[in-house]
Amino acid sequence: MSSLAKKLAGHSSLQTLDGERQSMIDKVVEICNMNSGTLNLAGLARVQDLLANFFAPFNVNHQVVNSKVWQTIGDRGEIQNHQLGKILHWTCRPTAPFRVLLCIHYDTVYGVDHQFQHCRWLDESTLNGPGVADAKGGIIVLLHALQAFERTELAEKIGWEVVLNPDEEIGSPGSSEFISSCAARCHAGLLFEPSMPGGTLVSWRKGSGNFTIIVNGRSAHAGRDFAEGRNAVLAASRLAIEFDALNGQNDDVTINVGWMFGGGAVNIVPDSCVLRVNARVRTSTQQLWVNDHFKQIVDRANATWEGIRVEIHGDFYSPPKTLDEPTEDLQRRIERCGDLMDTTIQWQGSGGASDGNRVHAAGLPNIDSLGPIGGRIHSPDEFLLVDSLVTRAKLAALILLSFAADQNA
Repeated sequence: MSSLAKKLAGHSSLQTLDGERQSMIDKVVEICNMNSGTLNLAGLARVQDLLANFFAPFNVNHQVVNSKVWQTIGDRGEIQNHQLGKILHWTCRPTAPFRVLLCIHYDTVYGVDHQFQHCRWLDESTLNGPGVADAKGGIIVLLHALQAFERTELAEKIGWEVVLNPDEEIGSPGSSEFISSCAARCHAGLLFEPSMPGGTLVSWRKGSGNFTIIVNGRSAHAGRDFAEGRNAVLAASRLAIEFDALNGQNDDVTINVGWMFGGGAVNIVPDSCVLRVNARVRTSTQQLWVNDHFKQIVDRANATWEGIRVEIHGDFYSPPKTLDEPTEDLQRRIERCGDLMDTTIQWQGSGGASDGNRVHAAGLPNIDSLGPIGGRIHSPDEFLLVDSLVTRAKLAALILLSFAADQNA
């Protein structure tokens, strides 16, 4: 180990984090006891105010940015517009020659009416609560890592931007454009989604696409004029079978028919139905394959099913996050930082998408699972191993120090 490496690993600012364990836990409990389901604008605003207080001591440029309106298609095929929460953005030393993007979301999947609203201890080291791992615990890791880094003499060697967005749990439709613009100014990205079980970090991620298929037929009396009707529910069911049949035709591609809504009174031939489908892919080539096959299915239905009209909407809003050379370089850097902490960093791919997918698509190499260790996310059993708050903050601070040391060389 070089003398510089020893100096970084043993830096007093990192050691100070040991004494911040309780403060980190207290912040996690406070923020997780505030509901911030993606569409709970009032709850998001309360969390926004708390986050502004948490980050105020940095005394850097702070922006509150409006998210874009989220447009969806309702269960009857109608266009719906949704207001989303605010994007929080802090910038420090924007003219530095090397800049790092630190990003994580502050929304959760638990709506204001969900039964899961407050934290509780499962044992002395395991905290159960909404967002403790995904990803409010990650916010606190980011915060304390950055505080530790800013206490060092190397801090002024690099610049950084922090983005906390309110809509990741629905694919960041209102914030992805802003995040991409920040990514374009930076040289590396650190995102604080929870790590995999045992502390393993995520290497690659599958891309995720959401599609809505609107099927229109023709209504008729189910008794007197049945033959005059064109059953949209039946047509949508046939389409669902065709989409599902794509599974197994291309390695690593999965197609999930997740929702169907249509029909009404059983004495009426239904004239409309909406189908929702999710696709997961490992590569951009597979993404093109899915788009092409979905189009073929829809075009064939429109060409051959008399009286039925099919429209498809949607896309891959989270493109595949593949392993490229810049990302592998970043992985090796983090492995070296782990070595300095006597921690072996291990890697694993994931079928789940995150803002890391979108940052990667913007051209910024990033590691997106630097948050704390926990599990059972998106369920009332979500938990956080609280001791990992300090260790992950140390790792993130050390990564920042390594970037700064390179600029100091």
